[in-house]
Amino acid sequence: MNRKEKARAKAQAAVLALEKEYPGAECSLTYVDPLQLLISVRLAAQCTDARVNMVTPALFARYPTLEDYCASSPEEIAGYIRSCGLYKSKARDIFLLCCKLRDEYGGVVPDTIEELVKLPGVGRKTANLIVGDVFGKPAVVTDTHCIRISGRLGLTDETDPFKVEKDLRAILPPEKSNDFCHRLVLHGRAVCDSRKPKCDVCCMRDFCRYVETNGAVDPKKQAAKKARKQP
Repeated sequence: MNRKEKARAKAQAAVLALEKEYPGAECSLTYVDPLQLLISVRLAAQCTDARVNMVTPALFARYPTLEDYCASSPEEIAGYIRSCGLYKSKARDIFLLCCKLRDEYGGVVPDTIEELVKLPGVGRKTANLIVGDVFGKPAVVTDTHCIRISGRLGLTDETDPFKVEKDLRAILPPEKSNDFCHRLVLHGRAVCDSRKPKCDVCCMRDFCRYVETNGAVDPKKQAAKKARKQP
């Protein structure tokens, strides 16, 4: 088995382990149409999904259609999203991308990464999320959880988001890739913390490069060690 075959086998093992651990795999942002998701993802930059979900109900109520955003202004939009951080630049991007959608795309959110990244404030991470969640196409959303956990598992040696995306596309089953990334977010929040990963309870510890390199704490051995130290 060559290196690529081993990577594919490990990726498949990770897909199966995460499917078992997290049966439900979906975006944690609340939305009802492609435009709302596009805007929510822009707001989520350097902000938690929970905070975005607190902000968007009033925003979406004020701007129920694309035309409503276009008839507004960055300054007015900013008033609804202040608590998301970087609100001025986010408001500008939301206004401009809505105008671009109206003027160049007939008011329809495009369904390809190539077209989505032409919109103001939209990078490959956002574009992948849209094509995966909205249009059901193979997608690899390389957020911080995806990059960290994929590296720890040994699925990639890269840290650049685009290079990580390229590596994962080469080894993940296309039809599983989008949900795999959603599950990495859940696993990153619950287990594979950036500072103190809970390797002893990880569903992927048996084939994780990080565990092989650093070792994982065995709860029984740890308890026995503590017991030996007792007077």
